[in-house]
Amino acid sequence: MVDLAQSLRIQAHANALANLRLHAAMAPLTREELHKRRTSFFPTLMATLNHILAVDGYYIASLAGDPDPEMGWKRFRPHVDLAPLAAAQRESDLSLVAFTEALDADGCNRLVAMPRANGRVQRDRVAHVLAHLFMHQTHHRGQVHAMLAGTSVKPPQLDEFLMPSEAHLREAEMLAFDWSERTVYGLLSDA
Repeated sequence: MVDLAQSLRIQAHANALANLRLHAAMAPLTREELHKRRTSFFPTLMATLNHILAVDGYYIASLAGDPDPEMGWKRFRPHVDLAPLAAAQRESDLSLVAFTEALDADGCNRLVAMPRANGRVQRDRVAHVLAHLFMHQTHHRGQVHAMLAGTSVKPPQLDEFLMPSEAHLREAEMLAFDWSERTVYGLLSDA
């Protein structure tokens, strides 16, 4: 049986694996290609990747109970090159994985206070905030994926990270993090 906390842990791992694969695929692109104006919500590949990272920082700080999660947002400086951005995203992803590793049913239901504009504080449960964050990542990774179609890089497959039965499709990424299938996904009932 998969419970909510375990499902959120799997999603946090899947998020990190997808980012790793995406950044690896993009590594051959030149700085010019990464900053070329394209049609999307954000005008360049790097602007989109920086947005993902900046928003992650805000939500991870909020989830961790940081009294001023907006400060990280205000201090965020966009990365110009992919390698440092990928390293920072990996660090962020590992922080999110660590947060979910400590989750239980009570933790999933804890309220998170998130400061918003004009002094408003939004309050949502941890499970809802995490679901939103994973959706946000998927949404913008999809935009990067679409923009890659206009480059020399073939857009990589990014949806092979949630189902235990697809272990053979993510071996390289799992090795890069030194994660085991059993630890992340558990055992299949018929295994």
